[in-house]
Amino acid sequence: MPQIQLTPAQRKVHRAEAHHLDPVVMVGGDGLTAAVKKEADAALNAHGLIKIRVFSDDRTAREAMFLTLADELSAAPIQHIGKLLVLWRPKAEKERPVDEDRMPGPRDVKVLKYSKRAGQRPEVKTLRVLGNQRLTAGGNVRRAKPKPKVSLKKRSQT
Repeated sequence: MPQIQLTPAQRKVHRAEAHHLDPVVMVGGDGLTAAVKKEADAALNAHGLIKIRVFSDDRTAREAMFLTLADELSAAPIQHIGKLLVLWRPKAEKERPVDEDRMPGPRDVKVLKYSKRAGQRPEVKTLRVLGNQRLTAGGNVRRAKPKPKVSLKKRSQT
C-alpha cells in the first residue's frame, strides 16, 4: 500500500494539529514488530493523526521506521522530529443508520418580548422547543395539537 502524498500546506496544518498530542504508540528495543504495526494501524483508525515515540538512538533506523510505517499503513508521513514520528491517515466515515420513525428533536428559538413602556429594549429569551411543542404568537410554548377531524358533512359544505 503506497503512502499518501500531501502538499506542504496540508502537512503544515497536520503538524499544527499534532502539536498538542501525546504519543499513543511506543517502539521499544525490539524495533518495528508486527504488534507495533498492528497497534499503529488501530490508532490511525481511531484517531487519524498519531504520534509514535521510538526509543532508539540511531537516526537512520528511526527514519527507516518512519518511511516503513507510512508505506505499510498507507499513511502520510507528517513529521519526524527527534524520537517522535507523526503519521496521518484520513478516518473512515461511519455510516449512521437512518431511522424513518424518528421525531424531530429539540430546537432553540430566540423570542423577543417587547416592553409596554416605550423606549426600553426588548427582552431576548432563548426557549427550547421540543418536537411535540409549538411556539405561539405571544412567545409561549404550547403542546402541538393534532388537526381536528372534519366531518363529512362539513367537508361537503365547503
